[in-house]
Amino acid sequence: MSQHRRRPSARQGTRRRAVVAAAAFAGTVALGTGIGVWASSGGDGGSTAGASRQPSGSDRSASSGAATPAPTRSYPLSQAPRTIPAVRSHTAERGPGWRPQRGGRVVVSDPALADEGRLTAGELGLSYAGQKGAEDDVRPGDLRLDLGGSGDPESYTMTVRGGSVRISGPGDAGVFYGTRTLKQEVHGGGTAPEGVVRDQPAKPQRGFMLDIARKPFTAGWIEDRIRELGDLKFNELGLHFSDDQGFRIESDTHPEIVSRDHLTKAQVKEIVALAAARHIQVVPEIDSPGHLGAVLAAHPELQLRNAQGVATRGAIDISEDASAKIVDDLLDEYADLFPGSYWNLGGDEYQALTVADPEASYPQLAAAAREAYGASGTVADLTTGWLNDRADTVRAHERTMRAWNDGFLRGTSVQPADDLQVAYWTGKENGARQPVEYLRAGRKVLNYNDEYLYYVLGQPNTFVYPTGQRIYEQWIPRMLRGTSAVAARYEPQVLGGSFAVWCDLANSQTQDQVAAGIRMPLRATIEKLWDPETTPAMSWTDFKALANRLG
Repeated sequence: MSQHRRRPSARQGTRRRAVVAAAAFAGTVALGTGIGVWASSGGDGGSTAGASRQPSGSDRSASSGAATPAPTRSYPLSQAPRTIPAVRSHTAERGPGWRPQRGGRVVVSDPALADEGRLTAGELGLSYAGQKGAEDDVRPGDLRLDLGGSGDPESYTMTVRGGSVRISGPGDAGVFYGTRTLKQEVHGGGTAPEGVVRDQPAKPQRGFMLDIARKPFTAGWIEDRIRELGDLKFNELGLHFSDDQGFRIESDTHPEIVSRDHLTKAQVKEIVALAAARHIQVVPEIDSPGHLGAVLAAHPELQLRNAQGVATRGAIDISEDASAKIVDDLLDEYADLFPGSYWNLGGDEYQALTVADPEASYPQLAAAAREAYGASGTVADLTTGWLNDRADTVRAHERTMRAWNDGFLRGTSVQPADDLQVAYWTGKENGARQPVEYLRAGRKVLNYNDEYLYYVLGQPNTFVYPTGQRIYEQWIPRMLRGTSAVAARYEPQVLGGSFAVWCDLANSQTQDQVAAGIRMPLRATIEKLWDPETTPAMSWTDFKALANRLG
């Protein structure tokens, strides 16, 4: 989240990869007369194909009449693919590599890969030939997609050899990522280099979060981002669609709360289906008990008011049973619309907790807390209980839940549910806790570090637009708060990260300007999530040039 956030006014400009450097022969191999060269990959990751050089008339032996030897080819050792994110391992070989050719086909070993096969065939100008059971039923020029093996379902092996390509993996997600590598190789240089790529992500959660509540984005724009995210091997799209400024998805249970400019459920289903085809889960968020202004505009009777009767912005009165009912109605309604594994409960910035004495300022909340938790019950206890109750609602739909780190309150007798993951975005809230406190407690954490990963429209509260260069050169997934990383022993608990667009000042940029502004930050983020090396092998200048070449 981003509202009510403060940051220092000064901002400083900021599974391990076996980086495969360009180990091929970059120069021309010394060859005799009549020998051509087809280098499978040039020094910049591109490829060149030279036709065999025929002997000239002066080379022929007229006196002997001997036949001229047939031309041959010799290949330098291939270079590693140049892709974003970079592949984790490439075994170089000698050979011509592979490029799409007329008559080339995509074949699959399993019908579960039909979608991946059709998509890739269309992208590379090949024909889709369907399922072929025998591995020897592969022609030169073909691309074969196989399911098999064990290990990370997002891992894959890509073998370029003998004029064909085989991409295999234990899961269809990994095979899909292999096709993304191949697509980038072809689009960026024309030829996939000979050899074997073995690749998998370092982090299982690689996300992009979009605030469509404050600023409506068209369905087409969101679908374009899904295609971009899929090609970059992201696997989550977060949709924050309810806030003070708007409620942006059609509702059947509470149509009165829906903003005029919104997505229909039919549009959302298309978005979710497109994302699933790219192995991206859409993670919904209905934030509560704060950030509910659009809901409260239609239900002012549920607005939280202090002892003087003054309304508290965006806050619902959690002492009222009707408040829990309306939020649970919405959580239940949208569970079928978003069938993925994850759900964001929000839980942050409940304004009743920002005053010096919540019990005195909100006597109705204090009374409800004492009734629920005894004489020592506090407003913070009641708020944590609210979060746990909403978790119970979502848990019934078999989701893994997360909440913003400032929704995990300190010093409460009621503890947040054990299965809640922490979406860590800031250390600037009241009673802020260091990330290590959550990690020591055994929590799993997803990195939304607002120092690097928050693109806040209009740059309010001293936010500045993040740059791809700063992410690329400075940030790593263990850097959860500010510019300091947690100890390496916590690496397994840091599940990944998410770049986030928040639309606090919605009209500051058009959606096309947002797309342009986040282009390089997204590429830098995925590079560090796929392989979180502290110091990348490629310079920022070269990385940016590669991004421009790949498109």
